[in-house]
Formats: sequence, C-alpha cells, structure tokens
Amino acid sequence: MIDLKGLRRAVEELAEEKKLPVDKIMEVIESSLAAAYKREYRKKTEVVKCKFDSKTGAMQFWQVKTVVDPAQIRMEGEEQKEGEEKIVYNEDRHIFLEDAKKIKPDAQLDEELVFPLETFEDFGRIAAQTAKQVILQKVKEAEKDILYEEFKDKEGELVSGAIQRFEHGHIYIDLGKALGIMFANESVPGEIYTPGKRMRFYVMAVQKETRYPGVVLSRAHPDFVKKVFEAEVPEIADGFIEIKDIVREPGSRTKVAVISNNPEIDAVGSCIGQRGARIMTVSNELNERVDVMEWSEDPAKYISNALSPAKVTNVEVLPKKEARVYVPDDQLSLAIGKGGQNVRLAAKITGWRIDVRSQEKPEEALEGGMAASEEVESTTTSEITGETTTESKE
Repeated sequence: MIDLKGLRRAVEELAEEKKLPVDKIMEVIESSLAAAYKREYRKKTEVVKCKFDSKTGAMQFWQVKTVVDPAQIRMEGEEQKEGEEKIVYNEDRHIFLEDAKKIKPDAQLDEELVFPLETFEDFGRIAAQTAKQVILQKVKEAEKDILYEEFKDKEGELVSGAIQRFEHGHIYIDLGKALGIMFANESVPGEIYTPGKRMRFYVMAVQKETRYPGVVLSRAHPDFVKKVFEAEVPEIADGFIEIKDIVREPGSRTKVAVISNNPEIDAVGSCIGQRGARIMTVSNELNERVDVMEWSEDPAKYISNALSPAKVTNVEVLPKKEARVYVPDDQLSLAIGKGGQNVRLAAKITGWRIDVRSQEKPEEALEGGMAASEEVESTTTSEITGETTTESKE
C-alpha cells in the first residue's frame, strides 16, 4: 500500500533539493500515479491520466481517447500503402468521430475525450514501485528541462563554477543550479584543477539528451580567450575594437589580432591597458603568454605584426601565400620562438607560409624558421601528390 501523504512530502522535499518549480512537481506526482494505476488495474495500451490534489491526497483517474476519422486510420495488420501516412487504430486509444458525437455532440477530430475511471485507494506493492520509478525518471527529465532552459542562452558565454570532482580524466564543475563537465581534451595542459577551486569556463554546448551533464565546458577553446578579452576590455564588449583572429596553444601561448573601428581608439593599446594591467589579467586567467597585434589587410604588414615581439626588417611576399621575412640577427630567436612556436603561431593566424631568415644571411634557411598554416600546407601537399579537389554541381 502506498502512503500518498508520505509520497507528497518526499516529492516536495526532492523539489526543494533540486530547485524545481511546483508545477513540475505536480506533473511528476500525477504521471507517476497514472503509471502505477494503469499497471495495477488497466491495459498497457491505454492512456491514463491522473489529477492529484496535493493538499488532500485525493485522486481522480481518466482514460483518454483521441477522436479519429476512419480515413485517418488503418486496422492492425492492414498493409500501409505507399505514400499513405495512416495511424494504426487501437480501440483503447482511439474513438471514431461518429461515436464521439454520441457522447459529446460538438466533438472534433484530434480532440481528446476523457472517460472517468474508478478510484482505488489501495495500491499494491508493484504499483508503489512503479510510482517511485516514474517519479525518479520524471524528476531527472524535469531537471534536464530546467537546466536546458537555464543555460541554453549561455552557450558561447563565460560562466563561473567550482571544481567538484574528477572521473576518467574528465572534470566535473558545480555551476550552482547545474553540473557541468569539461572533457579531458578541453582542459589546459599544466593547469592545476583542485576540488573547490573557482574558475571561469567557456560554455561550448548545452545538451538535453546525454549521459554526461548537459553543460559542456572548456578552458582550451580559442573563443574562451575572446570572451575573457570581452570581459576585461570594455572597448571590445562595446564594439569599438574587434577581435579578427585568434590562435592558441593552450597553456603556453596565444596570439590575438585586433582592429579598431574608431580612429581615436588604439586597439592594441586598449587591450594591453595602462602599464599592462589588462593584458596581465587576461594572461593570468589563461595561464599563458598573450601577444596582441594589429590586424591588417596588407599581408606584409600583418605578417610583420604577427611575428611580434620580434622587430622585422622586411617582408618579401611570394606567390602561393608564401612570405620570406628578414630580421636582424639579434631578433632571430624572438621571431622563431622556442621550438619554432612564434613563427608557427604567426603562420596559423595569418594563413601564410612564413620563412624567417637573417637579413645578414638572406640565402640561408634556418632550422625551425619555417612554418605554414594548415590551409597552405594542405594546398602544397595536394600539388605535390597531384590531387585536386573539385566540387560537383547538379
């Protein structure tokens, strides 16, 4: 026998814990009781609904049938003709319009008619178990719905949360009303994540149907950098400065290309801030070095800017998006970077193949001094192998 008052209290406590609205809780109670009633007293093929009074514990049950026209349906076992979209008739779920009008003269097609059912006060053990299972399932579904509605507009934005736990390399984050997950490949190499530590995260996606928490987070995504800049540089948030390109090697270095939409505003200077205050805040958030440069339509100028902090003497623009860059000897290590990182990121952000050379020895190729963007690299590979990419047109 099921204790209705105890059930009501249990569900209300669960609602408080999960922060679900009252109407969702009422849906959970009524759905669970209808499922329990049907399992105990009715056929599996029937549609049963329940009205539950949370104050008195009183219940009412109805069987629901949908009004259909004979032309809409086909009988069970009848073959579906090609191009037809007919529903299979089930007397437990459907009632013909002609019969419906005998009960309700103004009945319409697709209308749902309800037929009162006997109310039984005593539910059996199986029914009670069914009610419990449905409640748990419906609460989970309601949680997902609430979470999705809460966070769907935050996709592509920053959120703050506390590290909760680690499982199989993934990190679970407490976002207050929801639990988020940062998959292993979205974390930053070398960054320390300790339980209870509060951090900012980029919301990559908000999903409803998933075995993992529905809020997918990242700290390695390039757009995380963009959102941090928007938060720290008002001129970007207000649209006076635009971020044109971002390339990143998470945990190590990032390059950001910006342009000013207002001739009175210095894009690079605004991002760096007075005495480097703004760029320092961004760098501390990312736990990596951040280079800010001015974007330019002129390839030579853009490439020169991209190799900052190195000072470039000359950029020779060659065919097929290739450029040879000459720098003084004392700037070579800066231009190439440790392990070729600076020239590699410069090639990625500009989309060019860059060959850094000494202005004193212009004919000598340097180890680690050449890098290319993926686009240029793939084009060159296709030319070498003789492969071509064509787009068919119908």
